[in-house]
Amino acid sequence: MRSETVKTCVPTGVNLVDTGFGHTLSLIGGKYKMIILYWLSEKKVIRFNELKRSVDTVSFKTLSVMLKELEADGLIIREEFPQIPPKVEYSLSDLGRSLIPILDMMCQWGENNR
Repeated sequence: MRSETVKTCVPTGVNLVDTGFGHTLSLIGGKYKMIILYWLSEKKVIRFNELKRSVDTVSFKTLSVMLKELEADGLIIREEFPQIPPKVEYSLSDLGRSLIPILDMMCQWGENNR
C-alpha cells in the first residue's frame, strides 16, 4: 500500500490524460505496440514482413497502423530505400530506446509474479 506522503502519478482531481502516466499510456497503449517495441529492441533493425512473422497474431493492416502511430509519436524510425522491390526498415529512435528499461521491468515483474 502506498504511503500518503508519496506523490502519486495521477493526483486526485486531475484528468488521467493530463498526467505523465496518461501520456505514457497513450504512446504504448494498444494490443501490439509494446510487442513491436520489444522486437525492435531485440533485433535493432527489422523489416515489415519479419516483424509480421514475429508478431504472428497481428494482421497486416493493424501492424501497419501501429507502426505509423509509433513513428508519428517519435518512438520508431522508418527508413525507406528507393529500390525495386521497395525496402523499408524500422528501428527504435532514442525516445523509443528510453522505454526499453520500463519494458524490461515489466518483464521482470511478470516473471516474479506469474
